Amino acid sequence: MILSLLQVAAVLALGWYLISWRKKACRRQEQSWESLLARLRSDWSARELSDQFLWKEGMSATAEDAWKRMDGPHGLWVIYQNARVMMEMAEYADRNGQHVDRLLLETLRSDAMQIRLCVLMALAQYAFSHASEGVRINAYRAAGLYTGMAARMTQLLQENAALILPDFVAAM
Repeated sequence: MILSLLQVAAVLALGWYLISWRKKACRRQEQSWESLLARLRSDWSARELSDQFLWKEGMSATAEDAWKRMDGPHGLWVIYQNARVMMEMAEYADRNGQHVDRLLLETLRSDAMQIRLCVLMALAQYAFSHASEGVRINAYRAAGLYTGMAARMTQLLQENAALILPDFVAAM
């Protein structure tokens, strides 16, 4: 009796999960470009972590510098959220663009997943050991991937939607 109740509960939970996942997927399909831009978190910027900024300033960044510049776990969480939004922007470009570079889109998707995994690892490590060397190295790696992803997203927009580029750059 208990086993059959557990099976019914498991099937219902799975059904509820699949329905909610489908609704979220439909909502993502219906998003506008403006709503995606509005979801980018602009309260933190990775400009000071980009290779171009560091090169212009004649500086090089260490993992410790990156941790300080990104404001620790706050910056990591913003990177995590913005990576997801930029992945959705790439999917939007794929759905609505006509001559979108498939290799660039796959690179953006791969970057987003790597960034999110790296950030989750760094945040998990931070929860147990605060700002240890391993946390700072993972944060530095995530920041490097993030600035590269932002540069590739800018390239995608330059090639396919040059009119939208100023809005994206301002949001970043």
